[in-house]
Amino acid sequence: MDFMQIFTLITGVIYIVLEIRQKNFMWVVGIATSVAAMWVFFRQGLYASFGLNTYYLVTSFIGLWQWRKAKAGMAEAMETEDADAVHLHRLSWRTVLVSLAVAVAGIFALAELMELLENPMSYLDAAVAVLSAVATWWLVRSYIEQWWLWIVADTLSTILCATQGMWWMAALYAAYTLSAVYGYVHWKRKGLYI
Repeated sequence: MDFMQIFTLITGVIYIVLEIRQKNFMWVVGIATSVAAMWVFFRQGLYASFGLNTYYLVTSFIGLWQWRKAKAGMAEAMETEDADAVHLHRLSWRTVLVSLAVAVAGIFALAELMELLENPMSYLDAAVAVLSAVATWWLVRSYIEQWWLWIVADTLSTILCATQGMWWMAALYAAYTLSAVYGYVHWKRKGLYI
């Protein structure tokens, strides 16, 4: 179990560095990280986090395709290609409202399901899963505001893992929280709206 947590920590750190720099290879690393995290959370009985990492696995394939398409569009739109530029889309109020409705309803519905499965941390696990799912969708769409959701979700994940004695995973999510702050600053400075 510790080996899988350490593997998840290492690949997770690589993933977040690639995410901040908006490199498509992050999605490939995300596949490995997701599979390892699925194993860790399933064994711990944290089924919402297991399901979340299953979602991450699927969205890694979608994100890879989506970002390749966006990078090609950005290169055509720019006169000189800046390798460090981050492609961004504007977040609409409609998306915010739909995401908020999904988050509130999703947290309560998933927490009730987790209660039935005797999840030891039903509501916290559900909140982490739902907020992270919304943040991942925003990441796929390259909304800079996704970093705000990650700061909240990763802080909650750190607490969740620490309370369950999953110290390597808690370290990973603490690093994710700090990286999300840096990621927001980096994307704000390097972002180009397409």
